Amino acid sequence: MMKELLITIASALVEDKTAVDVTVDEPNEEGVVVYHLHVGPEDMGRVIGKQGRIAKAIRTVMRAGAVRVNEKISVEID
Repeated sequence: MMKELLITIASALVEDKTAVDVTVDEPNEEGVVVYHLHVGPEDMGRVIGKQGRIAKAIRTVMRAGAVRVNEKISVEID
């Protein structure tokens, strides 16, 4: 569910929707699941935003969604 949410958010921001990919790590020792968002190099600026504002907003939305399903998550943009 969280992976689909991240893909939906990122797809709305980028031009090359086929380059959007999300990989999910197993929970680490603290129980945090890391989601790695991969987008095309030309779309990195759109996903990160000025001074990282869009990236921060994506992380906030994902964390809020994770609380609803009782998960701890982190989003890395690669």
